[in-house]
Amino acid sequence: MGTLGSFSTHAAVLRGVEALPVTVEVSVSQTIPGITIVGMADTSVHEARYRVRGAIKNRGFELPRVHFTVNLAPSEIRKTGTGFDLAIAVAILACTGQIPTDGLDECLFVGELGLAGDVSEVRGLVAFDMLAQQEHLTLVTANARFASKSGALACDDIMDLRKGVGELPMLKPPLVEAGDDESDVGPLDFADVVDQEMAKRAFVIAAAGNHGLLMVGPPGAGKSMMAKRMPTILSKLSDRERSEAMLIHSVAGQSLETIQTGERPFRAPHHAISMGGMVGGGRPVMPGEVSLAHAGVLFLDELPEFGPQVLQSLRQPIEDGVVRIARVEGTYQFPCKFMLVAAANPCPCGYLGDRDHICTCTPARIQAYQARIGGPLMDRIDVLVDVARPAPARIIQGDGGTTSRQMAEDVTRAREFAAWRMRDEGATERGRQGGVATLGLDGAAQAALEGMAKRLGLGGRNIVRIARVARTIADLAEDERVRKEHVIEACAFRTRTSL
Repeated sequence: MGTLGSFSTHAAVLRGVEALPVTVEVSVSQTIPGITIVGMADTSVHEARYRVRGAIKNRGFELPRVHFTVNLAPSEIRKTGTGFDLAIAVAILACTGQIPTDGLDECLFVGELGLAGDVSEVRGLVAFDMLAQQEHLTLVTANARFASKSGALACDDIMDLRKGVGELPMLKPPLVEAGDDESDVGPLDFADVVDQEMAKRAFVIAAAGNHGLLMVGPPGAGKSMMAKRMPTILSKLSDRERSEAMLIHSVAGQSLETIQTGERPFRAPHHAISMGGMVGGGRPVMPGEVSLAHAGVLFLDELPEFGPQVLQSLRQPIEDGVVRIARVEGTYQFPCKFMLVAAANPCPCGYLGDRDHICTCTPARIQAYQARIGGPLMDRIDVLVDVARPAPARIIQGDGGTTSRQMAEDVTRAREFAAWRMRDEGATERGRQGGVATLGLDGAAQAALEGMAKRLGLGGRNIVRIARVARTIADLAEDERVRKEHVIEACAFRTRTSL
């Protein structure tokens, strides 16, 4: 019953969008043959015994009739997922002297094994790659479809380890054809949207100032069509935004192809989504739609049809830009700085105020329908715009008006002017999020805003948000001061008699 030997390898476990280091320790003893895994492992980790055993035998390696004890340290962290398979197999093969041990202690092994010995990638490889950089290790995984920053090694089959990790090929990042910011707006274009110049103006304002936008109009007015084109007027992802978005999508097991090209995420969940699906949750804890929309657009079509709890759960993420999910084992944080774009019908039948159809809804049904959104969420939407059904003649003629390129130029120019203005004023992040006094309203603009607030009975949050929209409109006009006409236009996009 003496001990034959032991060996340890480096692995990792996902916790939210973070990868935590785990040491896989394998000890061999002459007792009842088998594999025992300890260290607070869940069912998927315990099942690694069968995958590892099958992979080792089917690839011509030997599995001695001894007992392997696998310890995943530290034991206080719950281990989930199938990414430990490769690390366990490597430790067993090294412990039994079947593969060279040179360089193994400098590698981070992540991958799921098939019974035939093939290695598959697992979700969260971007997080594992970041951990490898922090720990000064080399990531070893399947030939993943993402651009590694740590110079990862590709291991598609455990047979590749016979000659040692030094013989493994470098992981080749996919060829990414980045679009030209000036000429490439993708297959979608606002030029396809007919007779909606006022709504397009609202989209430009929302994009320039990162304001929440709500469109209200009858079915067939083009609300969803315009929402899908919002990313075409936004700039490409910055390096930091791209890294953060790739991390979130990788942890969620989502495709990274469009994000690697710099395109901003566009998420449009169905209105039947649960609160966990929207803000994140589950076991293991996964990011929700608000986090998958990080650095991009979250589009909520048929806004009143979403569950009231789901809608109210958006309030804190919109304000803080981060989701915090508390569990017994700790608090998980997911970034979620997104642009909210929503669409709603004015009533259950959708034809309230429509010039070509008669609304069949009773006043009580209309009030109940509009109240489903909730005042607290409406207070956090800065730009509201009515969207009417376009005239048939304009549709037939195909006169689309403003294009995505023109709108994108306006957005870029406004953001550049705002950046220059705040640098010139020495503004900090706190200043950008400050009150009305920090926004540069002149005397006439202040008087107009005060009068509007008194007439409409606006609260403090509404007043500040109108002022910020006015500041964005002034930036679009490249005006250092917020004028009266800017406040009036901001009020027009903020005040409504319904919804």
